[in-house]
Amino acid sequence: MRHYLTSTLSYWAFTLTDGALRMLVVLHFHQLGYAPLAIAMLFLFYELFGLITNLAGGLLAARIGLAHTQTVGLLLQLFGLGLLLLPTLSLPLVMSAQACSGIAKDLTKLSAKSAVKYAVREGADDRLYRAVAWLTGSKNLLKGAGFFLGGVLLTALAFNGAVLALMGLLILPLLAGFWGFDPSLGRTAFKPRFSQLLSKSPRINWLSAARCALFGARDVWFVVAVPVYLQAVLGWSSTAVGSLLALWVIGYGVVQMLAPWLTGSARGSAPSARSSVLWGAPLIGVPALLALLLPADAVASGNAGATLVAGLLIFGALFAVNSAIHSYLIVRYADRDGVSLDVGFYYMSNALGRLIGTVLSGGIYQWWGLPACLYTSAVLLFLATLASNRLSHLDASAAQPSR
Repeated sequence: MRHYLTSTLSYWAFTLTDGALRMLVVLHFHQLGYAPLAIAMLFLFYELFGLITNLAGGLLAARIGLAHTQTVGLLLQLFGLGLLLLPTLSLPLVMSAQACSGIAKDLTKLSAKSAVKYAVREGADDRLYRAVAWLTGSKNLLKGAGFFLGGVLLTALAFNGAVLALMGLLILPLLAGFWGFDPSLGRTAFKPRFSQLLSKSPRINWLSAARCALFGARDVWFVVAVPVYLQAVLGWSSTAVGSLLALWVIGYGVVQMLAPWLTGSARGSAPSARSSVLWGAPLIGVPALLALLLPADAVASGNAGATLVAGLLIFGALFAVNSAIHSYLIVRYADRDGVSLDVGFYYMSNALGRLIGTVLSGGIYQWWGLPACLYTSAVLLFLATLASNRLSHLDASAAQPSR
């Protein structure tokens, strides 16, 4: 439990700085005159290297232990922030700093999510679901606080001062990790090979496909389109944009923490793959309806801001429950000896979805506006529901007694 708590605290500190850095980069470079697609490209390496890290990181954690992968993640985040303090910020430099942050994020997340498996006794699915929901929800709550922190720091300290403040937040958890983490935690009894990185489990493959589409559906309008729309079309300030997105992610995290009660699974049971279908299908209609109600890039109607905020709240609540169910299912499906390999493959798919969503968010918004981003989100959510439905059939087949 000490190892789990140490890992969680380090993950929290990292998440706070990562959310703040995301908001700093989006708002600062928008103010410098970067186009939406150019801003999206700043995060290309963040998502691309995160995708690679989840595969390689699962193998690395299985070989050297979760403590070392988490320490490396925190050090890389410090290095990436340090790059942003150089006198001249060229596009390749910022993309390199984001690459460090992408690797750091997925190393710390992989370590923290894998540690949950060892904190709960095997077979206690209800406790495992609550532990995963609590960890995931609290992470997103702090990520939202990071969005708010990023907007406030940019206004109060300017870009360089904000980056220095974020570096200071990482020192204590980095030092705590040397004391509280068992170096052997997460090491496998066998030496995994590179060929074992790709999952051979049909259930993990379909769950990963659903996760990829789900997060692509979120980021295709949330990462670039919404912040730029709020500033460029609705005229919101940096602090206002940061505050809204912060509150959204905080609320999203709270809903994730409450997911065991919202899904009726807090009374000694846990959700199944069928739960992700039942909670995923209603989500499809939210971005589709918003696309019909919002203007694109021209003069916004008087109620555009209220409409967008209402849509964000509904989408966030349903999305949070779906994400919590997915996060529980991967930990449940993962093999206990080598859990980081399965979790790494799953979060590789998560990173792929974010990468697709980030690039599409900038490009589609720049060329066709926010409604087109929202229609694309609805299509991706439909694909996520189809993948979840296939997973549900696999679960049902596995539950049937053999003749």
